[in-house]
Amino acid sequence: MEEIAKETVVQLLAGQRPGGELVFEQVSAIAKGENCYQLLLSPVFAKGAAKHDLIRIKMAGQFVVEKHNGYLCVRVFSKTDTKLLHQAMEKSLLLLKAELDHQNERMLVYSIPVESGFDEIEAVFNTLSKGFEQTQWFYSNVYDPDDGQTPLNWWYDHLAK
Repeated sequence: MEEIAKETVVQLLAGQRPGGELVFEQVSAIAKGENCYQLLLSPVFAKGAAKHDLIRIKMAGQFVVEKHNGYLCVRVFSKTDTKLLHQAMEKSLLLLKAELDHQNERMLVYSIPVESGFDEIEAVFNTLSKGFEQTQWFYSNVYDPDDGQTPLNWWYDHLAK
């Protein structure tokens, strides 16, 4: 008899307060082995991983991505009501096959298949930024979480398949 995968919550390191206190984010996942989990949604604040990635948790919520599963995580922060932002982009997001993982009044988090294309994704979100003042968007799993500039390049192997 096949065992049904149980959903759990993992604590991922999301940052550090000015006083040095660590900040953790709870993310839904499925256990896949010792300290190994498949994320069910893209994290909001923990950088470097996206929906369906296989991660291995190390000390204090730090993690490494064992396997990227083809989703780009795009985070949108705004001083505008995000319901209006999402509605304005809805048709374009459908074309990108974007999935909305998180939403509150000031933030949206999307998981988008890398096959949708960086140029196409950037065109949609750059247009959004021009149309809505005080709105910024970022990739969460494209650049090295430590320096924020070095491309991770995981998508080359994924797209080659």
